[in-house]
Amino acid sequence: MSKKIFLNLDDDDPFSIRLIRLAKKIPNHEMFFEINQLNSFHFYRTNDLKVKKFSFIKFEGIHPDTNTCYQIIANKSIPKRKNTTNELFALAEETKFLMPKNKEVEYIIHAKDSFANFSLILLPEDIISQIEDFSVQPQNELYKLLQYYE
Repeated sequence: MSKKIFLNLDDDDPFSIRLIRLAKKIPNHEMFFEINQLNSFHFYRTNDLKVKKFSFIKFEGIHPDTNTCYQIIANKSIPKRKNTTNELFALAEETKFLMPKNKEVEYIIHAKDSFANFSLILLPEDIISQIEDFSVQPQNELYKLLQYYE
């Protein structure tokens, strides 16, 4: 007979993420090419983060000195075309944001280590306009989503 152990997320501590706003719109592959040029470790594309019918691009990299796995996730979902019979709206795209109150944020940096040092990731200053540290609370939907996909 096996025993089931349940994890109560209500007792968990908040964790930090980093929000990245871009100075100019560039494709994902160009952004990560620039990031990989600056760092001793490389980010690579992994399986997208899936939330219901939406997909969010995700890149991962492991810092060689700390063995911390960093994830950089797009805040905006990959556009999905609406299934409609009306030709006028056939090209309409449906999108979702992981942080709907922060739609100007392009990427979210998350670390699988609870005491991660985000300053170890060098970011291209000419592309990025603002970096902000953000605390995610246990009752937040993003908290549960990142914990689930960790």
